[in-house]
Amino acid sequence: MELKNKVAVVTGGASGIGLGIAERFIAEGAAHVAIVDLNVDLVGTEAARIGASGHVVDVSDETAIKQLVDEVEMNHGPIDVFVSNAGYVTVGGLEVDNAEITDMFDVHVMSHVYAARAVVPGMIERGNGYLLNTASAAGLLTQIGSLAYSVTKHAAVSLGEWLSVTHGHQGIKVSVLCPQAVATNIGVNSPSVGALGTGAGVASGDGVLSPAELADVVIDAMAEERFLVLPHPEVETYAKRKADDIDRWLGGMRRFQTRLFPDGPGPGEWLTA
Repeated sequence: MELKNKVAVVTGGASGIGLGIAERFIAEGAAHVAIVDLNVDLVGTEAARIGASGHVVDVSDETAIKQLVDEVEMNHGPIDVFVSNAGYVTVGGLEVDNAEITDMFDVHVMSHVYAARAVVPGMIERGNGYLLNTASAAGLLTQIGSLAYSVTKHAAVSLGEWLSVTHGHQGIKVSVLCPQAVATNIGVNSPSVGALGTGAGVASGDGVLSPAELADVVIDAMAEERFLVLPHPEVETYAKRKADDIDRWLGGMRRFQTRLFPDGPGPGEWLTA
């Protein structure tokens, strides 16, 4: 898909990956870009700066997502591209409270469901539309140190696959973004992580990308309508190794964790995209 003259929505769009994508969409000639975020001050400031509209929305609220879509389409026309990108990170394993896991599932999975429910029917009527959902390399591999992040990001990838299989013949294109470390402030959203950002920790071994560098890869993938968007190409190799021999891969990951954290990972030591 080409972005020229398209209407797009980007959640988590006031900073980091979302803002980088929104800026690039505008540079590509999008007719309108709506950025969505919970940060009231930042979304207004950044929207004004890049020439987008700013919307304060909780992506885990289905009613709010539907109202967002109605507002954007009323003011700017049918939505051609919905980038469901909002996310956050936490630390913890089996001891994590159920509510924390559920909250992350709502943001990392159900928000994608709500977005698809709101825009796919109209896209089907028009015979064309694009869903770009942010997951993580953790959704293809795993995440040392975070049960909830690993599970919800895997679910996000699975949802993207289902959407593509189910609605591809109706003109719906689906891509899932699976980066490793990106220089963002995602850690700020989690009290258990703090303002360390995703450039820290085990995922930075293959390099820390800027949001602008990541956006370049997104544009190329959308032009080719590729399902997996892999800003760190090493992830494809890791995923192939996992598929070829899961037991060997699991053993390697256990050894990797032991080398990094002989006593187990501690808070803030494991961040990923």
